[in-house]
Amino acid sequence: MPHRHVLLVTLLTLATAGGATLLLAPPLTTAETLHFAWWFFLVVLPLVLASVLLMGWAWAAMACVVYGTIGLALDLATAVSMLAGHERSVLTLALTVVSGSANFAMIVFGGREFWTALQRPRPR
Repeated sequence: MPHRHVLLVTLLTLATAGGATLLLAPPLTTAETLHFAWWFFLVVLPLVLASVLLMGWAWAAMACVVYGTIGLALDLATAVSMLAGHERSVLTLALTVVSGSANFAMIVFGGREFWTALQRPRPR
C-alpha cells in the first residue's frame, strides 16, 4: 500500500480537527444524542478507519474515499454558511479549511490506493 502513510496522517489530522471543532462548539443541552453522533463521525470513525487501514484491507481505501467525500461536502456547506454571515469565528473557519483540505487529500490518495489494490495479483 504505497499511500497508506499519507492516508493515516490525513485520518489523524481529521480526528484532531474534528475533536477541536467539537470542543469549540457550544454544548448542546437538548440534543445530547446528536452531539454523540458528531463525536462518532468526526473523531471515532477516522480512528477506526486508520485501524482498518493498518490491517491492510483493500476496502479500507474506498471507505476513506467515501468518508472524505461526505466530509468535504459538510466542510463546504459549513464554509459557505460561515462566509454568508451565520457565524463569524476565524478559528472555526480555519479548522474547516484544514478539514476540507484533508478530506480532499483523502479522496485523492484513497482513490489511488484503492486503484493500486485492484492492480495487485489475486490469490488463487
